[in-house]
Amino acid sequence: MPRKNDILNKLTIQDLPIKGKRVFIRADFNVPIDDNLVITDDRRIRSTIPTINYAIDEGAKVILASHLGRPKGKVDPRYSLAPVARRLQRLLNKEVIFAPDCIGSQVESMVSRMKDGDVMLLENLRYHIEEEKNDPSFAKALAKLADYFVNDAFGASHRAHASIVGIPKFLPSAAGFLMKKEIEYLKGSVEDPVRPFVAILGGSKVSGKIGVLGNLVDKVDKVIVGGGMAYTFIKALDFEIGDSLVELDMIELAKEIMSNLKKKGVKFYLPVDCVIAQEITPGTETKIVTTQEIPKGWKALDIGPASVKLFSEAIQNAKTIIWNGPMGVFEIDAFSRGTTAVAHAVADAYAMTIVGGGDTDYAVHKAGVSDAITFISTGGGASLQLLEGKELPGISALTDKT
Repeated sequence: MPRKNDILNKLTIQDLPIKGKRVFIRADFNVPIDDNLVITDDRRIRSTIPTINYAIDEGAKVILASHLGRPKGKVDPRYSLAPVARRLQRLLNKEVIFAPDCIGSQVESMVSRMKDGDVMLLENLRYHIEEEKNDPSFAKALAKLADYFVNDAFGASHRAHASIVGIPKFLPSAAGFLMKKEIEYLKGSVEDPVRPFVAILGGSKVSGKIGVLGNLVDKVDKVIVGGGMAYTFIKALDFEIGDSLVELDMIELAKEIMSNLKKKGVKFYLPVDCVIAQEITPGTETKIVTTQEIPKGWKALDIGPASVKLFSEAIQNAKTIIWNGPMGVFEIDAFSRGTTAVAHAVADAYAMTIVGGGDTDYAVHKAGVSDAITFISTGGGASLQLLEGKELPGISALTDKT
């Protein structure tokens, strides 16, 4: 655990007198569901179970709500939370009442019949266009169902939606256990890290991670950059990068970031070799070249073996590691080796290891090392905002401790 624990000056579910009360828990059940309406990964559901079980054990009437996908304000069976209700029943080993909507007289009637310890899941919040518009009337209609509001949807808390920031205007509001854990790890690790502190950033674009780099420059000992975003930095060093991904409007900023890191004495690592191809397709011809020798017509799509060795050695003595973003197009096997190798290096380090972002989460599970990671964040955009040093709307909206 991070050493600095008093970082959430907000009420938590344990601060609320919920016995016999109706508790509205905003969860993030936005899970992948296949064409047969079967959940293919239930990690986000399982991560909220401790909060739900606590509320059940305290004798509360538990009302769960979430969004799923982007139904654009219309009822669409592909985005129904019915499969989530069925999975919850198995995980909780008790009945989960499934409501046909999230507001309205029928739902209010169903809630009025709930007994202490009952669990109800409301239908997809985004079936109502007012959810994403943060409509006050919609938030009030949701709040009418409960006595207390608990936000355990960290992955959605960077969005100012009605069920995230609207309901707290009408009800005493607190963080759930998952929310508290996410904040403690992500904020605590940055504010009070055990050193050496290493940040590994990947993914496609520099623009998506600029804020993180800016916030971490005064805090980290080493920065490792891989993935598509690395080639904007490599281009900024005046190397030819062939047809690799580059953000030309970020070149000057990349130079500024490297200069700032150097001034602060932060060690900065870029790939020294890469796996290249002409097409981003399975089975295409690949080559391994140094990052200074990418020919025209070829794209860098993964870090190469020398980069894996360099990055692994840089990670080896770390005591705190934050990793956000894959090292290449890891969805294709030919370009997955770099990400997999970094996942193993992070898992093998004697360090507190924090992984954030959906792609990186998937990568560590695919590599089979998820059990060796200290903490895997459930939120991509939300974790990036916290690492940028920004406050999340969903956290700001909660009731302060007195």
